[in-house]
Amino acid sequence: MANRVLEPEVLYDDAPSSIDPELELLARWMDSVFEIPGTRIRLGLDPILGLLPGLGDLLTTLVSLYILGAARRYGVPRVTLARMASNVAIDLALGSLPLVGDVFDVFWKSNIKNVALLQRHVRSTPAEQRRARSGDWLFLAGLILLLLVLLAATLAMAYGIIYLFGKALVAATR
Repeated sequence: MANRVLEPEVLYDDAPSSIDPELELLARWMDSVFEIPGTRIRLGLDPILGLLPGLGDLLTTLVSLYILGAARRYGVPRVTLARMASNVAIDLALGSLPLVGDVFDVFWKSNIKNVALLQRHVRSTPAEQRRARSGDWLFLAGLILLLLVLLAATLAMAYGIIYLFGKALVAATR
């Protein structure tokens, strides 16, 4: 797995030094267990199950939520949990688009990303955890900014459509 975090020399507190191997295995099965022959593209059960309308996306989201719940049990900070939840939300929102979403799932790999974030937390020193939280805040700020830009664009388009409809209605009544 390319997203592995290197183990620091010293771990603090009585925190576990690693996560359950089952979580890594689950993420691998969901996101990268198979390789498309002749390419270096890996995929898992997520895009395959996503081909089942509704049910596939529900099942894969439940697996992602299980990993998120495990992260909470490991004491991952709220900002990192929010980042992990946003990975799941992006996967659900874009992955649920017919066919295009399944191609997106091949490349997004939210479960591997979330397990890597969990590993980063478990294996890091307090100073590394503070730096990681700063990076998570930047990620969330960027995501919020992007969502605000999308909201503004949507409102502008809605205003434009209403304006044109109103103008056509006035012209039609003359």
